[in-house]
Amino acid sequence: MKKQFYIVPISIIAILFLCFTNSCDKARTATMTTDKKAEENKKEDLVSSDTVLKKSTLSIDTADYNKRIFALSNNDTSGRWPVKTVYPLPGSILPYNRIIAFYGNLYSKRMGILGELPKKEMLQKLQNEVAKWQSADASVKTIPALHYIAITAQSSHGKNNKHRLRMSFHQIDTVLSWAKSINALVFLDIQVGQSTINEEVPTLQKYLMMPNVHLGIDPEFSMKNGETPGTKIGTFSADDINDAIDFLTKIVRENKLPPKVLVVHRFTQRMLTNYKKIKIVPEVQVVINMDGFGDKILKKSTYKAYIYREPVQFTGFKLFYKNDTKTNRNGLFTPEELLKFTPKPIYIQYQ
Repeated sequence: MKKQFYIVPISIIAILFLCFTNSCDKARTATMTTDKKAEENKKEDLVSSDTVLKKSTLSIDTADYNKRIFALSNNDTSGRWPVKTVYPLPGSILPYNRIIAFYGNLYSKRMGILGELPKKEMLQKLQNEVAKWQSADASVKTIPALHYIAITAQSSHGKNNKHRLRMSFHQIDTVLSWAKSINALVFLDIQVGQSTINEEVPTLQKYLMMPNVHLGIDPEFSMKNGETPGTKIGTFSADDINDAIDFLTKIVRENKLPPKVLVVHRFTQRMLTNYKKIKIVPEVQVVINMDGFGDKILKKSTYKAYIYREPVQFTGFKLFYKNDTKTNRNGLFTPEELLKFTPKPIYIQYQ
């Protein structure tokens, strides 16, 4: 259980270069063709000319993308949000959709709502939450997801002395089947224990090659110095996260897939180090998910301290049906309350 984006206008050189490629028409559509229009839209340009030259990302509607990204920043005046970033490949989920996910493991009723309730009841509850969010923010399409812990940290060392247990493919297949019945995404979550990202993520390759399957990684249970999971809070560096990004990037490129979403859990400073070195690439969309439980004041301050102040790309927020309400008579944050946060979370997880 848990304890608790540029302004570099696209240069004339980039425009000329693009006009000599097969994507000239798309470049003219996505890039202003006169200096006057370019100046008018200077504040809405989110990528550098270098990025434009590297990737054919102009096949997306960049003006629409920019508008959505600025909306998520909730008029932040600090300069942190929106994060200076690259445009995603076509077919990206974010920022066009808000993901509402149910988290858990089918073997345990204590790890989250996904394994706590019977299938039919759980899926209906998820769809009810999706409807609430859609009603609260009609500007973004709201979609469901099942976030399944596919590799769990263990207090016992196990056969390979890694303090982690890989779930059977049969269990993952079951979650995929449930997700298909309501047209939901699937996230496979990894708690590495004393293992590593490079060792564990490839075991899920056949699933991550599926367009609707994405990845979650949990620093809390990454024990760098041989500790037993659960005895202290673990950590991931930017290097660890970049290992996951590199793997997902390779899968996207080799299989011509739309971008993958990578969810990284966080609720303390040390859980994620060197955040400025996390790679942001067109093939992967990174969500830093505020993963602590407690009362509303504590959760809001944690979000500001570790999510708002250390921007990566997109943000998420976890809600605990039980732990968030033990000492909070006002219940969970409502969609309307969370939409006032800066930035607005685009991924919401219920446990």
